[in-house]
Amino acid sequence: MRAILQRVTSAAVAVAGERIGEIQTGLLVLLGVADGDTEADLMYVLEKTAGLRIFSDDQGKMNLSVQDVGGSLLVVSQFTLLADTRKGRRPSFNASAAPETAEDFYQRFVALAKTRGIVTQTGRFGADMKVTLCNDGPVTIILDSRQR
Repeated sequence: MRAILQRVTSAAVAVAGERIGEIQTGLLVLLGVADGDTEADLMYVLEKTAGLRIFSDDQGKMNLSVQDVGGSLLVVSQFTLLADTRKGRRPSFNASAAPETAEDFYQRFVALAKTRGIVTQTGRFGADMKVTLCNDGPVTIILDSRQR
């Protein structure tokens, strides 16, 4: 499982011109599910997302998590994070999980984040989405459960 975490002051996602998810301070989470991902991969990415200390404390040091600052998550599915670009010019997405599996993992990630008390908004799985954000810092972190 791969995720791109972007610390934001605001982020939103729209489908067909309709805004379906929006947050203020928090993390935009672009989430890609790989073929063969397990519950351990899901929990690793969730724990890291919830616990990474990438928000500033009173001294300006990155010392606080999204939970510590009362921030939110905007979780957007993105199978293209699993692109293999080693050959040719057209990326291969063979490493991505089948849509049914990926959607199940995506939905479980969102549900588990909510059970931790994190306000969580979403995109729409499989839809053509338009994402806007104001990256704070900028701070962008790449998580890959296969590199833990």
